[in-house]
Amino acid sequence: MKKCAVCKIVAILAGIGALNWGLVALLNFNLVTTILGDMTMPTKIVYTLVGISGLLTLICLFKSCPACSK
Repeated sequence: MKKCAVCKIVAILAGIGALNWGLVALLNFNLVTTILGDMTMPTKIVYTLVGISGLLTLICLFKSCPACSK
């Protein structure tokens, strides 16, 4: 099944979030805060985008993406 650009971006962001949480759990290392600083505006933006991506990924488990259906 072909995925649209939005779905690809959402999947990449959700994957980045999952990898970061894996690093935090296994190595006590937060890559996002290491690169962008502790709770700076760019860090908050990344966390917000990852959170939205995770939500959209969960929604796509039950409902197909309108952009992909076209």
